Amino acid sequence: MTAMPNEVRNDRAAPTEAHGAASIATRSLRLSYRPGRVIVDDLDLNLPTGAVTAVIGANGSGKSTVLRALSRLLRPEAGQVLLDGADLHRMRTKEVATRLGLLPQSPLCPEGVTVRDLVRRGRTPHTSVWRQWSADDEAALNAALAATELAELADEQVDALSGGQRQRAWLALVIAQGTPLLLLDEPTTFLDIAHQIDVLELIRRLNRTEGRTVVMVLHDLNQASRFADHVVALRDGAVVAAGAPSDVVTEDVVRTVFDLDARVVSNPVTGTPLVVPVGRTRTART
Repeated sequence: MTAMPNEVRNDRAAPTEAHGAASIATRSLRLSYRPGRVIVDDLDLNLPTGAVTAVIGANGSGKSTVLRALSRLLRPEAGQVLLDGADLHRMRTKEVATRLGLLPQSPLCPEGVTVRDLVRRGRTPHTSVWRQWSADDEAALNAALAATELAELADEQVDALSGGQRQRAWLALVIAQGTPLLLLDEPTTFLDIAHQIDVLELIRRLNRTEGRTVVMVLHDLNQASRFADHVVALRDGAVVAAGAPSDVVTEDVVRTVFDLDARVVSNPVTGTPLVVPVGRTRTART
């Protein structure tokens, strides 16, 4: 799945928006896990439809908290999350599940479940008493297994896989779900560098060929610059900068968001920003 260097250079064209691509936004959003401890306050996010967005920030900046609100796992104290212009928290659960797919951090799988059975669960929102498993469901299942290179492991139990293989199995479930919006919380967790690139290339291909809107939390700034069309940098639950990677991944923003002195140069392969850390800022050290 890994692209050759010349393919990477040519893949920065604007994404094609498929019919029905989902939009996601927030208005005056306030989030907390307990009363009196506000993590995010008065957050307005406008994430581009049909594009790949990477959310970056230091630990504790609110990245995963925002993603939990976007996926309806965390109810806002105030404000709204808008999915295709409608209040996400007022929508029916099944309707949300056909529009929005989520890969959370460290998902847990019941013991004894095979890879095929896990990925098959991604088709649950599309089935009902009146619509049983179909040829389209089987095709979506097999395509997700092939895309994540898990076809040969389909009958293995998930809890017997390596950490990287398990992560790809969960990603396959989200792909099989077939939603126009994907929310991915650190999708490269547990993966070695080669499989990180494979997964990120796959995510971008789903965007480019199928028009899926993607929002993903990433720790690696260079991967965010390379694979995202739009980057949102958070600190203390607030947006420091948002826009194209070249506008957001700058020395000033890196210093503000991460308390890190760095040099930002042009990636010799992709032309995207490449962050070279120098050291913690004096303020951070004191």
